[in-house]
Amino acid sequence: MAHLLAVSARLLALGALAAAPQLYARVTTHRDRGPAATGAFRPADAALVLGARVWEDGRPSLFLRQRVEAGVALYQRGLVPTLVLTGAGRNREGLDETAAMERTALDLGVPARDLVRDPSGHDTRASALNARDALGLASVIVCSQEFHLPRAMWLCRSVGLVPQGAHPPVLVREHTAFGHAREVPASWKAAIEIVRDRVQG
Repeated sequence: MAHLLAVSARLLALGALAAAPQLYARVTTHRDRGPAATGAFRPADAALVLGARVWEDGRPSLFLRQRVEAGVALYQRGLVPTLVLTGAGRNREGLDETAAMERTALDLGVPARDLVRDPSGHDTRASALNARDALGLASVIVCSQEFHLPRAMWLCRSVGLVPQGAHPPVLVREHTAFGHAREVPASWKAAIEIVRDRVQG
């Protein structure tokens, strides 16, 4: 019995250690996250809409469409003047995430003049750096699924942006569960990148 308790304690400690960066990101961003349609957001320079999967026929995946819809909701509420559509201009399948995002935003009524494509946003950190350096933004409302926002906001804050986070309605499905699980190693990667940048800077 004592042996089982000791093993359980070690497993709990390992689990806590594995989840530490994700827990930190969640705790330090929770006040600035909320649903895109109803959240109490402050006005920002732009909505930073993060890329996701595109189907072979050019249609956005459900998660990607939801991210664009979240950005459009902020735009329609008058919280942002611009949607920055950031993702891979050529992903692993050779498809342009930002083109699919632009078509979706146009279909939802956002004029082309208020859309900016960033095809160099191959990951969340790159999107944050591009928003700061290439576009000169100081504040953003990041648009992604709820499980992704803590890490995305943490990365944005680490490069000097003032971030908030807006998410679409939460879907209870397999991909959502996978997204939560994926955030554990992804948050460790983000933590390593942030520490490396501070050391080098």
